[in-house]
Amino acid sequence: MKEIPDVVLEEAAGGSLAAFEEIYKSASGFVYSVALRVIQDRADAEEVTQDVFIKVYKHLSSFESRSSFKTWLYRITVNTALNYTKKIQKERLRRRNDERILENQEVPAEAENRLDQEDKEKAVQVLLSTLNPDQRACIVLREIEGLDYAQIASALGINLNTVRSRLKRAREALMAQARKGVMKK
Repeated sequence: MKEIPDVVLEEAAGGSLAAFEEIYKSASGFVYSVALRVIQDRADAEEVTQDVFIKVYKHLSSFESRSSFKTWLYRITVNTALNYTKKIQKERLRRRNDERILENQEVPAEAENRLDQEDKEKAVQVLLSTLNPDQRACIVLREIEGLDYAQIASALGINLNTVRSRLKRAREALMAQARKGVMKK
């Protein structure tokens, strides 16, 4: 970094944007280089460089010429980079802790049971969809609703032997579909 004349520093401290731009052009490479060495990540070093120049702009009027501007800038850069690194590490640690908490949380038994029940219901619906409507009606009334054969015959207005044959064919078709792997879908 080339030496910045005191007059430029004074003008920038007084609010001159042209003088501050001259400081930025002279020192930004130096600041970025130092930040990169501390942080070891280009994108983060660019962000630190921006933060440093915001701090320089805000606090340039408090700069006293007891040390060189380069030393003052170096101190601001290193402190900003170290603080940034600590912030990033805390954020990463917080994220890891949050992930561990989520991983270790147990799913309530009722939610798990509800999901299992929904999966079973979907599997049943897939199997039922493979039956013709007459067979489906008989199976639903018998296996899901729990009606006996006589009640099914009465509800559907068919004779008892028709109920028996539809249920037999429906069960055979369901077993064949289950063997084919329809339930895996």
